[in-house]
Parts: sequence; structure tokens; C-alpha cells
Amino acid sequence: MREQLIDELVAAVTAGPGRLDPHLRLQAFQGHAMPAEIAGYAAKVRDRAYTVTDEDVRAVVAAGWSEDEVFELTVALALGAGHLRLRAAADALDAARDEAS
Repeated sequence: MREQLIDELVAAVTAGPGRLDPHLRLQAFQGHAMPAEIAGYAAKVRDRAYTVTDEDVRAVVAAGWSEDEVFELTVALALGAGHLRLRAAADALDAARDEAS
């Protein structure tokens, strides 16, 4: 059940209706390189989201992205980073279980 809900969330974020191209949302979720004008922002969201400021968002908007696009990009980036960490934690738990058996 939990996996299905996660899959539905990922599908909604990466392929659901939105302003940002679904291909770019999927690329952001998967951790692929982003266009140059948002590469720094993308890395910041993925690696240290707690440091993102209004100024960072304004810079992306100033580069020609709408606020809706920035929001959708941010959600895809953050969900992808969280998903990666969740998978790493699950793999570590599985490995620990295997060692204990």
C-alpha cells in the first residue's frame, strides 16, 4: 500500500498537470543535470534545501521562469532527493537485516 501511494505521488509530480514540462519535472526528480540558469538552484534544493531563500527563487524567476514553474521544479527536486534518501535508508535496513540473519 505504501509503495503504491509513493508511486502515485511521484507520478502526480512528474507527469501530472502543470505549467512545467513533464520531461523536465521527471529529470529533476531523477537528479539529472538541469539547464544552466537553474543548475545552482537545483543543486541547492537537492543538497541543502534548508538554505533556499526568497532571493534564490527570485533569481530563477528573473531568469524567465514563472513562479508556478519554480514551484513545480522545487517540488520535483525535493521529492526526488527525499525518494533517493528513502531508498538508501531502506537498502541499509535490508542489508542490516541480512547481516543479522
